[in-house]
Amino acid sequence: MKLKQIPEDFVVKELSVVEPGKEGGYTYFLLKKRNHTTLGALQQIAAAVRTPLNWFNCAGNKDKVAVTEQVCSVASVSPESLHIALKGIMLTPLGKGNKPVNLGDLKGNAFEIIVRDSDALPKKKTRFLNLFGEQRFSTHNAAIGKAIVMRDFEQAVALILASTSPAAQKIHQLLATQPKNYLGALRTLPIKLLKLYVHAYQSLLWNELAQAYAEHHDQNTKLPIVGFGTILDKQLEELLKREGITVRDFIIKEFPELSSEGTERDVFSEASKLEIGTLEDDELNPGKKKMKLTFTLPPGSYATEFIRQLFA
Repeated sequence: MKLKQIPEDFVVKELSVVEPGKEGGYTYFLLKKRNHTTLGALQQIAAAVRTPLNWFNCAGNKDKVAVTEQVCSVASVSPESLHIALKGIMLTPLGKGNKPVNLGDLKGNAFEIIVRDSDALPKKKTRFLNLFGEQRFSTHNAAIGKAIVMRDFEQAVALILASTSPAAQKIHQLLATQPKNYLGALRTLPIKLLKLYVHAYQSLLWNELAQAYAEHHDQNTKLPIVGFGTILDKQLEELLKREGITVRDFIIKEFPELSSEGTERDVFSEASKLEIGTLEDDELNPGKKKMKLTFTLPPGSYATEFIRQLFA
């Protein structure tokens, strides 16, 4: 089974709850992107309209190797200013409002997915373990997040430098003149990106808790995404001990903006409106078949995880 061989194989449309009006300090717009992360797209837009990145907000991050649509907001930028042309990025102004788009301002996401290199249709099942998907972690995101939580800023910088991302280029520039200023190097990066690293580490811990729970239970419950406000039970206490951290480590005094109180997440999730298409010849994988899946997921659930478990 292969996913995302081309961006058009993975189409995501956000089901937003935002209701644009005619007045307000925030401009709402539809961001349609191809082969960009949400953060990467916003960085390009921010540079094009000469506006700080932290003035932009979305309800969540969408896949990179995909064609996605989501509603975003920006402060103090007119709708007319968003009529710009960027490769793989299309903006449609929707109106204005008095508050930014906030994380979770959506009813869910609708997906149209092409599954390739497969010879059999999966059985139709909609319930699945609500794990954070692989795109949450990338190559080093969780490890960078753990290093930040443990105040090992040198290790966090080293892991970022191991990549070829724009973040690595920014860090190189600062370290060229201040070779040991690792905290300063991290401060050259967007807060949204640094938060993504910490959230990736929290997600990795949550996945471990959820998988352990699901081995012995079938009833849905909420498990903590650990932060400084999390109340420990025995299992989580043991996990954090193995990791060499405590909940207080999520209060990051050196970087207060990255401190995280924690929250909760459902162990199981449910897809709706699932339709499984017929087998067709796969033009990208000769001799194999492909199929189209359409479905809707609640906010925060990962289509890659649903599909992986659907074919398990």
